[in-house]
Amino acid sequence: MPVSATESASASSTLAWGNSTTAARTLKKTSLGSDDFMKLLAVQFQSQDPMKPMEDTAFIAQMAQFTSLDQSNSLVREMGLLRSDQQNLTASGMLGRTVTVSDADGLPVSGQVTAVENTAKGPVLIIDGNKYPLSTVQRVEYTPYSPAELPPAA
Repeated sequence: MPVSATESASASSTLAWGNSTTAARTLKKTSLGSDDFMKLLAVQFQSQDPMKPMEDTAFIAQMAQFTSLDQSNSLVREMGLLRSDQQNLTASGMLGRTVTVSDADGLPVSGQVTAVENTAKGPVLIIDGNKYPLSTVQRVEYTPYSPAELPPAA
């Protein structure tokens, strides 16, 4: 039994909120998730004609779509974590280096990175006590240590 997008949204809304018609309980979603898919599948099984059950191929196709959706969502989450880890690693690699960043006015500011701070928006570099997002880096230079800064030989 094929289900159209309109029927899908209606069935999902009914399953989630019963027969309530109050505006406060209206389900507002822009896309269907894996939970919605399983609810729709359950509705299909409950409302199908016993004399004309769903064909095996249609059921297998729907399960394949569900699996694909679930794997795509998982991949998106993992890629986000990978990007965050890569940004943190990049920022940490700038510790002790001289960098040129853009300030709030777009003007270049150069200085040595003395610390890296992780924030909800991503890593920020601390240069001369000021915070600059990693995305504002324009140039990175190697900063050699003077002999006085090197630790004593063991």
